[in-house]
Amino acid sequence: AAQAGVDVVVVDHHKCSPELPRTLALVNPNRLDESPEAAVHGHLAAVGVAFLLGAAVVRALRGRGWFNDRPEPSLLPLLDLVALGTVADVAALKGLNRAFVAQGLKVMGQRRNIGLNALLAAARLERAPQCSDLGFALGPRINAGGRVGKSDLGVRLLTTEDEDEAREISTELNRLNEERRTIEALVQEQAEAASVTQTNMPVIVAVGQGWHPGVIGIVAGRLKEKFNRPAIVIAVDEEGIGKGSGRSITGVDLGAAVLAAKDHGLLVAGGGHAMAAGLTINADKIDGFTQFL
Repeated sequence: AAQAGVDVVVVDHHKCSPELPRTLALVNPNRLDESPEAAVHGHLAAVGVAFLLGAAVVRALRGRGWFNDRPEPSLLPLLDLVALGTVADVAALKGLNRAFVAQGLKVMGQRRNIGLNALLAAARLERAPQCSDLGFALGPRINAGGRVGKSDLGVRLLTTEDEDEAREISTELNRLNEERRTIEALVQEQAEAASVTQTNMPVIVAVGQGWHPGVIGIVAGRLKEKFNRPAIVIAVDEEGIGKGSGRSITGVDLGAAVLAAKDHGLLVAGGGHAMAAGLTINADKIDGFTQFL
């Protein structure tokens, strides 16, 4: 985009490496050069950072008199999406995140967002939504589009103003979520079998040829829970390129470990935050990566 002359603002929450992409602005409380005042927001998911950026833009425009002759937008109705993204990204529910989710659930209960309303109906949630619903009912359905179907379905659902389109997309996401569960169960069974010999290792690394890369993050979370240690699941394709996703336990910064492995030349790409990480690796480097961890 930068080469095409497009100004890009990136909003993120993952741990940054020293070399940053070419952007007009990179808004991330986990930048290495971030000030202590902003770094206290390092627990936010990117959706929370985006909400704060939106509030800052409105404040700046207000100071310049932009709204003297036009209506000022209210960001509070968007808190339902902030709550959903915060919980679905498994961000710690503390500080500002807790406030976002508490208030966002109230907004979601008003059922103003046409797409979310259709998804609640598809998930058969007729009562007021709860925190667990965001993580186990809504989040997986929205993500199912990107995992095993079309990645644009979630965005289209959350932005549509057409109730018929919302119902149609919700039905499709429901179907894709069932498909995702079937694929996930198969990969999980094989990953657990591959992990049995690693129960004495500090980090479990399960590797499989042809595993669906769309479910490896979920399976990594299951392995973490079962063995009570950080787990990384790597799906290797026909070209010998592995896509990996990891989940960690409290006290182990998996994102930092993956960045260190990248700095040691073991990974093609990688990054993340304390509790979750993603990576790309050549198959012949997997053993060395496992020993490094």
